Amino acid sequence: MHRPIRMPGHWFDELAAGGGSAEAVAFLVSGERARRLALLGDLLGRLEERPALLGPADLGAIWGAVEEAEGRSPGCVEDVLLSPQAGGWLAHTLRRLHGTAVGPPLWVETGHLAAVALVAALRAGTAADLVVPARDGDVALPTLGLARLPGAPPPGFQPVRALVRDQELTLTASGRATGAMDLTLRPLTAPQNGLWWPTHRLPVRPGGPEVALDDTDPYRDLDRPVPPRRLTPDELATWRRRFDEAVGLLGPGPASGSGPGTLRPEEVRRIVPWPGRLTGTPVEGLSASTGDAFGSMVVAGPPDGAALAETMVHEFQHSKLGALLHLFPMLDDDRAEEHYAPWRPDPRHLPGLLHGAYAFVGVAGFWRARIGDRAADPHGLAPFRFALRRVQTRTVLRTLATRASLTPPGRRLVAGLTRTVDGWLREPLDGPAVARARAAAAGHRVEWRLRNLRCADEERAALAVAPRSGAAPVTGRRPVLVPVAERGRWRDVRGALHLRPDAVPDGACRADVLLVRGEAAAAREAYARGWADAPGDPHLMAGWLLAHTALHPGHRRLLARPERFAAAVAEADPGEWERAVRWLAGAERRG
Repeated sequence: MHRPIRMPGHWFDELAAGGGSAEAVAFLVSGERARRLALLGDLLGRLEERPALLGPADLGAIWGAVEEAEGRSPGCVEDVLLSPQAGGWLAHTLRRLHGTAVGPPLWVETGHLAAVALVAALRAGTAADLVVPARDGDVALPTLGLARLPGAPPPGFQPVRALVRDQELTLTASGRATGAMDLTLRPLTAPQNGLWWPTHRLPVRPGGPEVALDDTDPYRDLDRPVPPRRLTPDELATWRRRFDEAVGLLGPGPASGSGPGTLRPEEVRRIVPWPGRLTGTPVEGLSASTGDAFGSMVVAGPPDGAALAETMVHEFQHSKLGALLHLFPMLDDDRAEEHYAPWRPDPRHLPGLLHGAYAFVGVAGFWRARIGDRAADPHGLAPFRFALRRVQTRTVLRTLATRASLTPPGRRLVAGLTRTVDGWLREPLDGPAVARARAAAAGHRVEWRLRNLRCADEERAALAVAPRSGAAPVTGRRPVLVPVAERGRWRDVRGALHLRPDAVPDGACRADVLLVRGEAAAAREAYARGWADAPGDPHLMAGWLLAHTALHPGHRRLLARPERFAAAVAEADPGEWERAVRWLAGAERRG
């Protein structure tokens, strides 16, 4: 029987506040170890029951190599098994066996266990003679790199004999003449060449811990296997430079702190570079992570070190929460995607809101610590970023507290995050930054509701005629979700303008620029004119409402339910919108 894992309460509370000491994070790692071993046990049990799942590989030979390596060098197997590379593979393979994921032939997925054993043998200096899968002639060695068979291997999947002696590896493609496609190398020390692509390493400090920069492992994506995409020398140099800048901002080592928004860079295990760039807007980004691979993150090319540091904080928050969720159920797994997330264009489910709130508490704390630091924040945007994230996160925490079925640990977590954010909301901050942040938050919410919600049919029909007829106020009812096919994709360009009013993003119109600059009357007219060219555009309607309520603060209540305004003006042109909005504002007051 496994001994139960008991977490000291003060470590839970550190994490619940959004931060976490090195000791608290180490406890999460120990929990992940237990989970990883349990998953491995599940896989081994299935392979013992159905040996044919391994195809040409032999479970006895694989496990014999594992035991010999562990006997020679205790801990070497666990080091590989606890890596993000092994975590992603193990979880994906079990999903394949459960029928909830797709991929290459099943023997290729299960046979990757032999590659894990090979790495353990190489690290321990023991012998092994195994069969491993090759993908288009490539043999992945988790945590070490990618071996590429010479010649022109046939596309697809092939079994390859792998022989390890004295930390030397020889790969021979099955069914070929001896030596015709052999590759011999020493993966622990071999430099990069056309046939060996070692995993890139990013040192946190000279002679200290390193973070893997992984562009070859087939299981480096969130779930589906993907082919290698080797960084060019220029791309690699840029990543090294950005990482050094990020570490300089975060502060290497245990002294880097344990409060919300802090991160000890050595706790990140792996960064997966992805094509593209971070967008730089306050409600979008290009990064992701999975609870299957603690400490790993997929990151698009960041524009600077601060963007990478923020992303590392964000994604490591997801890793911490994912590990906590493996230990404690926090809420009912309600997957109804109907809730507002201020950093997303689409509705989210409650587990997603919890993850988002936890991640953005970290982001808010990151920017809070950089207010006034011109080296980290040369454009002086940290006050706005902090103000925006604290108010947005508080909105989501309120939703979780009132809408989610939280367990006792879940209530303790949400309460801890709420105490952190409420304390931040009481802190004085630059007035213009706060005003811009509130405007950005309101703008995102209004446009999100117009794009994702509509009044129920009966209410929508009544509102469409009531302003013209002078009918009595129509009682507001719970809105319904717009069908997914009708929502379309959108970016919060007004939010990007609030972040940098001097830099107009792609997709912003002249009316957006006028609104953000405070010229509300001109903006309202410009949005109305734009409607003639693009009738039905939620962006224009949201902008018109924002401009109108800036001119008439007494009408701001309309921003809470802008879908009612959309219903009231469904058959009206912009020239009639002001009459409709005045009627609706009166109806809201009387209602």
